Amino acid sequence: MARLMKFISWNVNGLRAVVKKDFDKTFNDLDADFFCIQETKMQAGQLALTLPGYHQYFNYAERKGYSGTAIFTKHAPLNVYYGIQSDEFDHEGRAITLEYPTFYLVTSYVPNSGAKLKRLDFRMGWDVAFQQYLANLNKEKPVILCGDLNVAHKTIDLKNPQTNHHNAGFTDEERNSFSHFLDQGFMDTFRHFYPDMTDIYSWWSYRFHARDRNAGWRIDYFVASNRLADHISDSKILTDVFGSDHCPVELLTDDI
Repeated sequence: MARLMKFISWNVNGLRAVVKKDFDKTFNDLDADFFCIQETKMQAGQLALTLPGYHQYFNYAERKGYSGTAIFTKHAPLNVYYGIQSDEFDHEGRAITLEYPTFYLVTSYVPNSGAKLKRLDFRMGWDVAFQQYLANLNKEKPVILCGDLNVAHKTIDLKNPQTNHHNAGFTDEERNSFSHFLDQGFMDTFRHFYPDMTDIYSWWSYRFHARDRNAGWRIDYFVASNRLADHISDSKILTDVFGSDHCPVELLTDDI
């Protein structure tokens, strides 16, 4: 795999819905080595995708029409792991890990804290378990994590930080947890390249014409082990791709 590689991550807000909105064209145009999906909202057998040249891996939530993740890749992994090795958190299909000789790829749809923060405690428990899971992987070999991490880390990562303070995805608890995670040897790859870029987001509410007004949040990430920094050539947010309330994010690497 000693060549430029492209990683894509996209919360599609329902895979069965997005296939009706030119998903095939978007998928083929992006031509990624690794195409990671969050919020598939489906069960096994509900959709058959024809993706020549790609291995397909799905993790389904037990609850129908909810959560779920998938990875489509041109590169057969050594091993595939579903969940984060926690019985408390592995019922919602929120993570898939692919193991390769020199790195792990993890995609995740992190729990949303919900209206009135009714799931904040569950979310914070997830963060503890997930960060420990990633730390254990990172001890073995470098990690590339992607997905909808459901947190806008800094005030520049959402349009209206003042009015959204203490709302799900922008609580002090979630933001501090993400800071703690990065301090354990990981980097937010987009901010690595574009530390001060403003007004670029990956999610917009369907309400109030938010995308037209670019009133969004940056909650979709590629996070990588710090020791991969020299191998990463760019990290992008593909705001011109439609079909979901999220847009895809992209990571480009050389030989890992």
